[in-house]
Amino acid sequence: MLSVREQLHTTVFSQCYSPGGRHLAVCTNFGHIAIFSVSAALLSDTTESQHRPLFMFKAHDGPVYTLASTDKLLISAGTGEIQAWNWADILSKTPKVIWTVSIPDSYKLYSPEINSLVLDSKGTDYKLYAGCGDNNIYIWDVEAGVLQTTLKGHTDYIHDIALRAASHECVTASEDGTVRIWDTRTPQHAVHALEPYKIESCNRPEYGKWIGCVAVDAGDDWMVCGGGPRLSLWYLRSLTSTTTFDTPKACQQCAMFYEDTIISAGSEAYVNHWYVNGDLKGRVPCKPTSVFNVSINTESDNNKVLTVAGSSSMIDVCTNFGYRAFSLTVC
Repeated sequence: MLSVREQLHTTVFSQCYSPGGRHLAVCTNFGHIAIFSVSAALLSDTTESQHRPLFMFKAHDGPVYTLASTDKLLISAGTGEIQAWNWADILSKTPKVIWTVSIPDSYKLYSPEINSLVLDSKGTDYKLYAGCGDNNIYIWDVEAGVLQTTLKGHTDYIHDIALRAASHECVTASEDGTVRIWDTRTPQHAVHALEPYKIESCNRPEYGKWIGCVAVDAGDDWMVCGGGPRLSLWYLRSLTSTTTFDTPKACQQCAMFYEDTIISAGSEAYVNHWYVNGDLKGRVPCKPTSVFNVSINTESDNNKVLTVAGSSSMIDVCTNFGYRAFSLTVC
């Protein structure tokens, strides 16, 4: 149980769904991972207790910034290290660390935070991409626990990573104001470096040049990114910006493609649903005043929901994506 003071100051940085989609894992600034039963929370006769964690445990000494999941493992990352937990152990309320990998100590002065984890399941083995506060992206073989590749070139810390499904490319967003496209077969330097803050339609100097989020569509042709600059849609074959999405008083901190729309959220208490031509389809009010993660449960058609997490102990649940149905509470 969290104290009242901790609950008032809780931030949920990331979330992911279990294999099969029956459970939701979220991570907090106090180093906890909380597990919710999505299936129980969606019952017609649900009670308040079913909107609270089934189980919560201390995973890291400091904040947990990001989560990722394989078909067997929940992977968490904080400052300096990444840990893997077996889902079966977590759901039986006996979590134990399966393996730990540490970020190489580049500066010998501090351990960098890990801001983004992305899993690549192409081929026979999982590869884990980690975007870090030392400006680098590290790629591990998950099964072997071996560091395979380091992508160097950004001049400030990494906020987000997206993968291109049909190629060996990854796309990274950084505080340095660039979006870089890498071919992991030739990792010595980025293939392309895009600078949205230099595009007149994107530039907002009052908010800075940092890029906080990036996503690529399922067809690998389109990319969306934003942060200090306006959220913008890019055609990757020509590397040109085609559309901007205007949020005059907010910086977007997460974005995703969903069907024929783009969903984004950031430094205001709303989730935005956009048409790809830049028109706003809808704005959904949410509990967090700053949103760090929006996630859709694609693991289960019966439990398909959109969940919203950020600067609150409450995680909003949207059943039809157009309004908040109820909230889960980390407590």
